[in-house]
Amino acid sequence: MEMASSPRTVEEIFKDYSARRTGVVRALTNDVDEFYGLCDPEKENLCLYGHPNETWEVNLPAEEVPPELPEPALGINFARDGMDRKDWLSLVAVHSDSWLISVAFYFGARLNRNERKRLFSMINDMPTVFEVVTERKPLKEKPSVDSGSKPRASIKRSSDGQVRSNPKLTEEIYEEDDDEHSETLCGSCGGSYSADEFWIGCDICERWFHGKCVKITPAKAESIKQYKCPSCSMKRNRQ
Repeated sequence: MEMASSPRTVEEIFKDYSARRTGVVRALTNDVDEFYGLCDPEKENLCLYGHPNETWEVNLPAEEVPPELPEPALGINFARDGMDRKDWLSLVAVHSDSWLISVAFYFGARLNRNERKRLFSMINDMPTVFEVVTERKPLKEKPSVDSGSKPRASIKRSSDGQVRSNPKLTEEIYEEDDDEHSETLCGSCGGSYSADEFWIGCDICERWFHGKCVKITPAKAESIKQYKCPSCSMKRNRQ
C-alpha cells in the first residue's frame, strides 16, 4: 500500500520485514485492546497491515487488482467473537507471519540464490509473530542443521562475501525436532560434524569440511570472499 521506493538489497528487504513485523507485533501485544476494538465483525473485510515505519493499521484491502504488494489475510474481524480471544490472536499471528514472508519474498524474488538464503536465514533467526503472541519460550541452544543438512555452527559466506557467523552468538534458538539433525560428514576425512570444531563450506559444491582438514582457520576464513575446496579449485584450474 505504501511503496515510495522498493527495498532491493538483502539488508533493505530485511529492514522492511523487521519494521513491518514490529508493527504487527505491537498490534497483537502492546496495543491489543485497541486492535481488538477495531476488528468489529459488523464491518467489512478487514486486514492487519504492518508498515515500514513500524506502525500498524487495520483497514480494508487494496482496491487495485492485482495489488501493489501481497495482501494480508482478509476478514480477520469476522472470527473475532466466535473464538477465544487468545486463539483468535494466535490465528491472526499465524496469518501475519505468512503475509510478512510473502512480502519479503515479493521483494526478494530478484535476488540470487545465495542472497535469498542469507535473507531467510536472517528472518529465521527471529522469533515468529506467533511465537511472540503465544509466549512460546526459547530453549537452550543446541547444534542444528539447516534445510540443506549443513551445520549452522560454522562459518559460511555468500557470494557477496558476507560472513555468516556462528549461531552461538544468537541469543534465542527454538526447539527443533531431533530428526532434523542429520549427520553431516567432512568432505575430506569423512568425520562427523561436531559443534565444537570449526567447519567451512565450499561455495561451489556446497560440501562441508573440518577447517583443519583444508588448512583454513577461522581468522583466515574471515578474509576469504568465496571459499573453494581443493577439489573445486583443481577443477577450475583444469578449465
